Amino acid sequence: MIKHIPNFITLLNLFCGCIATVFAVMNNLEFAAVFVALGILFDFFDGLAARLLNVKSEIGVQLDSLADMVTSGLVPGIVMFQLLNMAQKEGWNLDLFGMHTSVEVLPLFGFLITLASAYRLANFNVDENQVSSFLGLPTPANTLLILSLPLILFYHNNTVLNDIILNQWFLMGITLLSAYLLNSKIELFALKFDTWAFSENAVKYLFLIGSLVLLVTLRFLAIPLIILFYVLTSLLSKKV
Repeated sequence: MIKHIPNFITLLNLFCGCIATVFAVMNNLEFAAVFVALGILFDFFDGLAARLLNVKSEIGVQLDSLADMVTSGLVPGIVMFQLLNMAQKEGWNLDLFGMHTSVEVLPLFGFLITLASAYRLANFNVDENQVSSFLGLPTPANTLLILSLPLILFYHNNTVLNDIILNQWFLMGITLLSAYLLNSKIELFALKFDTWAFSENAVKYLFLIGSLVLLVTLRFLAIPLIILFYVLTSLLSKKV
């Protein structure tokens, strides 16, 4: 039974991703973000449980990627679809109980994020070198970046920010940047701790402290800045 605990946690990630998908399709992006966050939390703990219990398995690796494909692949694609759709209609169009009968072509561009996520996850599974670090932006981090956009719209409600986020060219640029970062050759550190010693994990601790400060001061606006901080910290740490 012990060996199945990490897989059960992974399935909880998938379950949260399924619920997030439903909310994203209904354009209830706030609740979609809540369940994505829960799914990413389970995604963190399944790996931690596997290491603590020493029950890593090939099926666990594959199951993890399949769960991530929904939570951190399909959902952000749907969210970008909805944002592009909103950008064309110049406003928030909350549809809780039904789907539109017509579909614009441009919003489908948002699913490039889903395709890029699928390629990254498949590539990650066959790459044995991405253990202590990642090549390209991990799908959960990319998902947080995409999901932060509707949260900034909803909670910050700043006219300038709203105009930027609901600009179709901005959203298309973010989609392209997202697809690139997911499959880039940029080496990024992994938030995994073999020991808790500060000297061996100084970069990780500084990143976590800096991220916490940004979240407290800027709330959801901090998320894109944290992703940028993550990339820059990884690049600078390699040069030191």
